[in-house]
Amino acid sequence: MKQFASKSNRALLAELVRTDFKLRYQGSLLGYAWSLLKPLLLFVILYIVFVYFLKIGKGIEHFPVYLLLGIVLWNYFTEMTVQSLGSIVGRGDLIRKIRIPRWMIVFSSSISATINVLLSLVVVAIFMVINQVPLNISILFLPVYLVMIYVFALGCSFFLAAAFVKFRDISYIWDIVLQAGFYATPIIYPLQMVGNDLVEKILLLNPMAQAIQGARYDVITHQTLTTSNAWGGTWFIIIPSVITIIVFVGGILYFKSQSKDFAENI
Repeated sequence: MKQFASKSNRALLAELVRTDFKLRYQGSLLGYAWSLLKPLLLFVILYIVFVYFLKIGKGIEHFPVYLLLGIVLWNYFTEMTVQSLGSIVGRGDLIRKIRIPRWMIVFSSSISATINVLLSLVVVAIFMVINQVPLNISILFLPVYLVMIYVFALGCSFFLAAAFVKFRDISYIWDIVLQAGFYATPIIYPLQMVGNDLVEKILLLNPMAQAIQGARYDVITHQTLTTSNAWGGTWFIIIPSVITIIVFVGGILYFKSQSKDFAENI
């Protein structure tokens, strides 16, 4: 914490975040607008396919916003982990030249992703107004789900960034994991469509499923199936929370154990 509190490290962190944004959209015609356009374009495609052609989501009120919020939250997790995965290798020259806290490089990527999701949530809010989603006091729980996603993604990010230094195949494996996770998590379909209570319960033990479904329940509609009402008890939300903590702590410990050899292995 003393490292983080130092003025020089705070300035370095701010510079790393700015550089991340510049490099990500360098040479792009629309620049930073892509951070908003990407989830919106994906939303439009999925909405047309799944709502108009496959007729999915007809029983869920305000399904367009329901779908958009799920995509935005999943993209938050995806962007944070994918950007962090190659962050250490990408900053190899910087690591070899100066003494810099290694964790700060991964942390800067997480801040960039967080800024993007906050901007995307503004777009979700606009769609809520257009779709006439009633504003409930339960929307105040949304930051809780964002924190849960952030902590889970940060644990994954620390592990991936450290593992990628030695094992470059990790990037391909993680792409497959993300694709599988996208369909295993109820993002593009209502979880009730699964039609099997046991499978629904198991899927909701995934921290991302709990966070997305919980956010939908508190922000959009109480028709959303959550961990607590699927399992019939609020204490079951502890299981995904424990998984999140294990991933977070495990990721940090693995990153710390490998960080001393980063300069030699990059």
